Amino acid sequence: MSKKKLIITGGAGFIGSNLVKKYLNDDRIEKVRVIDDLSNGYYSNIKPFEDHPKFEFFEANICDYDKMLELTKDFDLITHQAALGSVPRSIKNPMQSTKVNIDGTVNILHVAVANKIDRVVLACSSSTYGDSPSLPKVENVIGSPLSPYAVTKLAVELFAEVFHKTYGLNYVGLRYFNIFGPNQNPDNPYAAVIPIFCKAFIEDKAPTINGDGETSRDFTFVENALHANDLALFTNNPEALNQVYNVACGDQVSLNEMISMLNEISGKNIKANYGPERAGDVKHSKADISKITQTLGYQPKVRFREGLEKVYQWYKETV
Repeated sequence: MSKKKLIITGGAGFIGSNLVKKYLNDDRIEKVRVIDDLSNGYYSNIKPFEDHPKFEFFEANICDYDKMLELTKDFDLITHQAALGSVPRSIKNPMQSTKVNIDGTVNILHVAVANKIDRVVLACSSSTYGDSPSLPKVENVIGSPLSPYAVTKLAVELFAEVFHKTYGLNYVGLRYFNIFGPNQNPDNPYAAVIPIFCKAFIEDKAPTINGDGETSRDFTFVENALHANDLALFTNNPEALNQVYNVACGDQVSLNEMISMLNEISGKNIKANYGPERAGDVKHSKADISKITQTLGYQPKVRFREGLEKVYQWYKETV
């Protein structure tokens, strides 16, 4: 198989920078080009790769169509991680989330068609399930979105499907379920819950839980997301393409359970504070991963407890 040239949008972000590290050490990849405007990612995440012969970085915005057309020319694959995450951020500024997540993604899809890119992998979201009460979450059973962010992520999936039907673009959508791991910034104003909780424990502070703590998620260590991206980028099964898949562990952990685990991992005895529920939040989330397992051969590589131990140790060493 000839070596591939890979674009990683949002490559200075959390998942993106982990993908960069993975593919710089992959013999199937000839070049890794990161596109990131550093509005939500951090150059420090990719600075260690500056001198790697396969690494390129371009500071550019995915909403700039002409620039995206230029930067994706003569590349084979795109994994599109660039987005503005966070339900609260989208509620505060729905215009910005819509512009980046929808307009920016449509740009990427269209330049992929124009430049004859072989395949685009899309970072989708479990927020797409919205108010559907059914558990576990199965790909073809979704409800109504509960936030502007969720609407943008649903729109991305619909655009990708239409681009396949209209232009013949091959894509794979990965519905991430609460991905966590190294390079996830606890100091971002819209930081996810695990980095916030880990930092609080390291600093001997009581974390604040939104609601009663029984909110549950299928928290998924980043190594599992990297595994799913790899399968999506390189599968030879034509029936696996132009589909959307859950990326998770198929497990369910409550915030209260997470606090108990962090006390065990840290050897501390910290009790959480409790505040009001957060607008736009789904109460429970758990993935059915049978589709991605059967079609792409995915298996979770790191379960929640092991991932939490790894990331707590990482924050202890870096925060």
